[in-house]
Amino acid sequence: MRFYQFIANGTRRVGVETAQGQITDLTSIEPRLQRTNDLFNAAVITGSSADEVASGVLQRGGGSTVSYESLSGGNSSLLPPIDAPEVWAFGVTYMDSMRERQAESGTPDVYAKVYNAERPEAFFKATGERVQPPFSEVGIRGDSSWDVPEPELAFAIFNGKIVGYTAGNDMSSRTIEGENPLYLPQAKVYNQSVSFGPCLVTTESIGDPQALDVSLTIERGGQQVFNGTANTSSMKRDCAYLADWLQRHNSVPDATVVLTGTGTIPPADFTLTDGDVVSISIENIGTLVNTVVTV
Repeated sequence: MRFYQFIANGTRRVGVETAQGQITDLTSIEPRLQRTNDLFNAAVITGSSADEVASGVLQRGGGSTVSYESLSGGNSSLLPPIDAPEVWAFGVTYMDSMRERQAESGTPDVYAKVYNAERPEAFFKATGERVQPPFSEVGIRGDSSWDVPEPELAFAIFNGKIVGYTAGNDMSSRTIEGENPLYLPQAKVYNQSVSFGPCLVTTESIGDPQALDVSLTIERGGQQVFNGTANTSSMKRDCAYLADWLQRHNSVPDATVVLTGTGTIPPADFTLTDGDVVSISIENIGTLVNTVVTV
């Protein structure tokens, strides 16, 4: 199933896509369900899945519906599809990513070592309060002159297991990371530096997470200035591997979201500017859209 979070009539709602472009408001049927986190909590308690919990609610009937189009306008009420208390990320998981990091860095060997090592590169990306909703603004740093979005498959962890997938935008300063790899936190962690959505697709519905097409499109002034594609089959380390490493000697809270790295990076002569519109599409998930601002 595909789950969404949004605001309707001034209150938080959780919905499930029951027809193409149509979302049934589960909260209108069961008021105790106000977040996707509530669905996964109920699944843990009942020993079932979020899909089974949602199906049980839908069987009661009578739920209101809303169109996805109505949630994706200029005054969007769409929220991130899960309330993540923490967002983590992995880097150098694609060969192309390793090569780009080497090209930008004065110490290129470190990236080859990471790519070929058993232990992956993991870093803390954001707290939940820093996550930007779909159709909102994502930031580029005012002290950076070379900035890119990074389109990434992301997964959510609940009760120690992967429970769903979404599309993520890991905004990044190549200026800062290229200057020194030890500056990675400043290149990655800053105001409005991450967004994910538009929905969370459960593990039962995603298909093979290691065989998904990922595309990145950037528009400027209504004109396309970059388009690139990748496939998650090119990941050096799969999602299960990354989830395992993240939780070794490191307990993460339920609903933590994890970005898995990018295989699509704009060329060296490209940098984002204010007003650019970034669209990240992932097969079986949907399209995450954000507008760029300087922060």
